[in-house]
Amino acid sequence: MPDPLTVVGIGADGWPGLSPTAQQAVTTAEVLLGSTRQLALLPTNEGQVRVAWSSPLSESLTGLLATHRGRRICVLASGDPTFHGIGTTLTRMLGAEAVRVIPHPSSVSLACARLGWPQDQVQVISLVGHPLELVQPHVQPGRRLVILSWGAQTPGEVAELLVQRGYGGSAFTVLEQLGSGEERVRSTRADEWSGEVDALNVIGVLCAADDGVELLSTAPGLPDSAYESDGQLTKREVRAVTLSRLAPVPGQLLWDVGGGAGSIAIEWLRHHPSCRAVAIEQDPDRAKRLDRNAATLGVAVRTVVGSAPAALESLESPDAIFVGGGATVPGVIETCWEALRPGGRLVVNGVTLETEALIARWYAELGGDLVRLAVQRASAVGTMTGWRPAMPVTIWSLTK
Repeated sequence: MPDPLTVVGIGADGWPGLSPTAQQAVTTAEVLLGSTRQLALLPTNEGQVRVAWSSPLSESLTGLLATHRGRRICVLASGDPTFHGIGTTLTRMLGAEAVRVIPHPSSVSLACARLGWPQDQVQVISLVGHPLELVQPHVQPGRRLVILSWGAQTPGEVAELLVQRGYGGSAFTVLEQLGSGEERVRSTRADEWSGEVDALNVIGVLCAADDGVELLSTAPGLPDSAYESDGQLTKREVRAVTLSRLAPVPGQLLWDVGGGAGSIAIEWLRHHPSCRAVAIEQDPDRAKRLDRNAATLGVAVRTVVGSAPAALESLESPDAIFVGGGATVPGVIETCWEALRPGGRLVVNGVTLETEALIARWYAELGGDLVRLAVQRASAVGTMTGWRPAMPVTIWSLTK
């Protein structure tokens, strides 16, 4: 392209809301790409080719750019193009030097302005093309959420989720057509929300927990009751210690070998939205249960139904591996250690004598850290209280 492709952010206020620089970029473009709604906001330009996006955009974008290569192209984006927008996609595709971005106030900045919220103290969640459950980890007492909707149905779905979580008393605001002459802002409690909504909307939530609601922190060690399980569950105290050894880092990938209820993978993902996890589980029923747990707790685990080590062969190399089941199967530890990236962490838990013997051999060969964790819980002994020990767990951890 002779000139950088230009991306112009546009709001619901349309042409009058564009800066002179943005208006010039739109006017002088030979080809203007955008959604049907965005194109309708602009004055006509007889000498300009205008193309409305098809859906899904990801499948047509490359072809559109190739078709109009060599011409001055301007792409319209909602609000700030590099904030959950197409500006980021184009920069990734073409390189920063080939894309010129002219931003507009984002819907988040407009929402915060209307709500009187500091932008640096809100959690932004995009539900555009993403499952509703992504809201779950961020529903915490006193937390301010700004949620980007995926249509008119989203406010009702979010309100229902809050009620089910025990946050029905949360302050709930729906902001429609921000910046336009049709702007509307409505506030109520989440459990009192109802009404028709414009498809172009943003939701603001000030989370407030109902009395007696159990706190589901993003720190390791959720209550065991947070999981649906058939007994194959790494218990709360052991889980917290195990995750401290796995050391979740934003953007990194975990293998959870022998996923069971999925608690390790799920709490790894709850550490940060950019964390990734693959759970390997040979039992189809347990795999389905794992997926249900992940959805309930607001994360997306990639579940592979199969047996290690064969099921590990085609997976992306991980930054951390947890082996919670099947460690004694020939080749599992070897395959995991070989696949692990340099600097990666391997953690193997064992409760049987056979697994402990295997761990001891590997510890003697490779070193690392070896811990035996014994947990006792208070329970009734007649009319009094005593300690009942759980099975001790041996935890071997090693950095490659």
